[in-house]
Amino acid sequence: MIFTETKLKGAYIVDIKRIEDDRGFFGRAWCKQEFEEVGLSTNVVQTNLSSNKKKGTLRGLHFQVTPHAESKLVRCTRGALYDVIIDLREQSPTYRQWIGVELTADSFRMLYVPENFGHGFITLEDNTDIMYQVTEYYAPAAERGIRYNDPAFNIEWPMEPLVISDKDLAHADFSDEVARPLPSIS
Repeated sequence: MIFTETKLKGAYIVDIKRIEDDRGFFGRAWCKQEFEEVGLSTNVVQTNLSSNKKKGTLRGLHFQVTPHAESKLVRCTRGALYDVIIDLREQSPTYRQWIGVELTADSFRMLYVPENFGHGFITLEDNTDIMYQVTEYYAPAAERGIRYNDPAFNIEWPMEPLVISDKDLAHADFSDEVARPLPSIS
């Protein structure tokens, strides 16, 4: 696997190292040992799928707060999407900065999203599917969201969303309070 760190420390673009011949190619999409060598979390507890019928479907921006903060490994398995992550770690030199990465089924490229990052995407084609592995179980009480067009971040989406949930539209403007850890959840 080929790991390329982005400008946001701890966030990586992950490409498959292809062994090619006339049949096609072979490569690893997951290897615990290789992830550990780069210092990335390997505690995968769930694999989630998101299927999206229409181009312009926007989901996000979502995250879970401590003690349920999760890392994600995101891959497009059909179609194409523009994946956006925001560094929400207050002590990070890239706090409140974002990046966008195009992921397509044809490229096999993945994005590793560290804990305490906001995450969302917009589909660039009809019938786009996304698979992502996460390092924590879904915890509804720890779920938080940031509105996709929050002026605190000025994200440059490649297109205006055509489909977005009422829940995602209702996210408030970002404040440092949004990302604070929860006191304790039983």
